[in-house]
Amino acid sequence: MLPRVTISRVQSSDGAELVAANLASIALHEPWVSPCRDAASFQGYLSRCDGDRSMGFIARERESNRIVGVVNLSEIVRGFFQSTYMGYYGVAGMNGRGLMNEAVGLVSTHAFTELGLHRIEANIQPDNEPSRALVKRLGFRQEGFSPRYLKINGEWRDHERWAILSDEWPA
Repeated sequence: MLPRVTISRVQSSDGAELVAANLASIALHEPWVSPCRDAASFQGYLSRCDGDRSMGFIARERESNRIVGVVNLSEIVRGFFQSTYMGYYGVAGMNGRGLMNEAVGLVSTHAFTELGLHRIEANIQPDNEPSRALVKRLGFRQEGFSPRYLKINGEWRDHERWAILSDEWPA
């Protein structure tokens, strides 16, 4: 059975549609994330997705080609570590159907098989139950708690650390 979602690396042609989807999703995103909401912040995001240390993936519903959400791999470290941090968010109107579950799964498979990484870590705010439930469904385990870990919307926020290793990932 074909997945309902496709993933592709973010490109400049995604800009206007992604900004519009993010603007329509403010109520869904806050206080968890503050993604690009104008052309300038999209260009900043695109430039950070250099394909070496950071990769951004746009997830689209296969049937409609509408953006489902974004999955990012950041601080990709090679050598002895072979690890990355993963962040993700869905967009309004596409949520609640398991599409981001598929998107995160597809990017995780890509990270382990195509990129050859050993570990993916997702840091999630404790009150973000939908995000916590998503990683639990995919087999990530909670490894710890980091107080005031990331600064989001000008505020240091606590995060739980969730991770999965390549040999734990169901291929």
